[in-house]
Amino acid sequence: MSTVSRRSISSPRELTRVGDRTSFLYLERCTVHRDDNALTSTDADGVTHIPSATIGTLLMGPGTRITHQAMALLGESGAAVIWVGEHGVRFYAGGRALTRSSGLLEAQATAWANRRTRVQVAREMYRMRFPGEDTTGCSRDDLLRMEGRRVKECYRRESERTGVRWVRRDYHHGDFAAGDAPNQGVTAAAQCMYGVAHAVVAALGCSPGLGFVHSGHERSFVLDIADLYKTEIAIPAAFDAAAAGDEDVPTRTRRALRDRINKAGLLERCANDIRTLLRYEGSGKHGRSSPDDGPDSDQVGIQTDGGHLLASGRNYGDEPIW
Repeated sequence: MSTVSRRSISSPRELTRVGDRTSFLYLERCTVHRDDNALTSTDADGVTHIPSATIGTLLMGPGTRITHQAMALLGESGAAVIWVGEHGVRFYAGGRALTRSSGLLEAQATAWANRRTRVQVAREMYRMRFPGEDTTGCSRDDLLRMEGRRVKECYRRESERTGVRWVRRDYHHGDFAAGDAPNQGVTAAAQCMYGVAHAVVAALGCSPGLGFVHSGHERSFVLDIADLYKTEIAIPAAFDAAAAGDEDVPTRTRRALRDRINKAGLLERCANDIRTLLRYEGSGKHGRSSPDDGPDSDQVGIQTDGGHLLASGRNYGDEPIW
């Protein structure tokens, strides 16, 4: 078995692009270790090998332990890791970006730093969520009221479709079991969607904290991206799970959500949508370097005061900068 110190770091070309990855993998009551470039999950049933570069998000449930080498491998592979409790309480840890580039981050920061472009991105997010909705000239308050109406309509529509009784969205912080079956499903679906969105945001090198609709939270942009697919994927999966009975709703929700994510090709869509929202075309598809990227591909350089980008790896002590 090779060790971390003896292995060379994988280049972006060797990594599976985020759009082709498994949305999430849930593990519980096991020990996660590393065997060469694979993770191993050891439990009472034996050892299971898991290709690390194919994981978008690893959900670590109750009773899991993970080794330092396994975490190093996940970080190198660009996978997000989430520790989830029995009731969906979670902690996020993002791996390194698959892009190895700051291009998308710079585009995000540029759009976020200007109030006009920040609202423009928020409007585009709502157009993605609610096709046919005219957001021209809408303020952030207008957008929030629009979302509230549409989400309420979605709850009502899914209740009629599945026959599950719906009263209102009722989340009891710290007491997951206090919610009824559909509310438990909606909460469980939201946690998974946040994990999937965080995996894509981290893989593309964006900042989780620079949001356009949400603000002031360390994962504002993650919440923005996850909400793009709330009414299409997350809420229907939750109601499907609740329709099957009041027991094991979170487990059924995760399974239903995973099926819907795979069917919709969500990771591929998510990566494309982020690039579209930020109007970014600076590198190979989905941030992975390619020999065919051309002259506009991401390159590491040195920024001058005049805004010119110089080649890195050179000493400019005796050379004119421009």
